[in-house]
Amino acid sequence: QVQLVESGGGSVQAGGSLRLNCAVFGSYVCMWDMSWYRQAPGKEREFVSGIDSRGSTRYADSVKGRFTISQDNGKNTLYLQMNSLKPEDTAMYYCKTDNCNSWGQGTQVTVSS
Repeated sequence: QVQLVESGGGSVQAGGSLRLNCAVFGSYVCMWDMSWYRQAPGKEREFVSGIDSRGSTRYADSVKGRFTISQDNGKNTLYLQMNSLKPEDTAMYYCKTDNCNSWGQGTQVTVSS
């Protein structure tokens, strides 16, 4: 069994930065192939960024060049550095372990103009 705990969300002004954290409690194999998703009110959950076991990363077009995904396997933690935030980035952000098919509870990000 695995548990994911997100933190680092908050309220910032447009142009600001936040770093989201996702602590993984469980088997280390759950750190392989992890992703960030987000869901804004009234919208479907959408993919934001992912990282696989080789360290290869992928991003949604809407966040390329502004967000950076990384992980520290020694700390069993996934990160999402978010820079140049825009009001349209406002959403609940969730981490997911694709290898263990489990989601965190989410952390809220609010960007004001």
